[in-house]
Amino acid sequence: MQLYLTLDTFPEIPDMLRRVKAAGLLAAILSNGAPAMLNAAVANAGIGHLLDAVLSVEEVGIYKPHPKVYQLAVDRLGVDAGAILFLSSNAWDAHAASAFGMRVVWCNRYAQPRENLPGRPDREILTLAELPALLGA
Repeated sequence: MQLYLTLDTFPEIPDMLRRVKAAGLLAAILSNGAPAMLNAAVANAGIGHLLDAVLSVEEVGIYKPHPKVYQLAVDRLGVDAGAILFLSSNAWDAHAASAFGMRVVWCNRYAQPRENLPGRPDREILTLAELPALLGA
């Protein structure tokens, strides 16, 4: 578990976040991780200044894919679900966010098959370097 405290980001993440922020968009993490783990990982990656929020399921007391978790993002960011572009590398998470009403991009780095779950990602990308172009950033 200690390894989660020192995880590196994928190499394209800092530039992608800079471009998102330069476009005037909010950037946040919504995770099943504990706040201490998330804060350590964000600090280790040096991306804290590029994030508007780091949200943990501990605030709602239940894990994804429960709808209360996605509602946490809506509440804390102060926008409707449909105004959020949710990005995940986990197909189950992407489907659940879509079923909740968010627009969704699934980062399918490893060419995994689609899940047979409620909801459906709006777009599929192979790397997060593709995201700014989708956003016009």
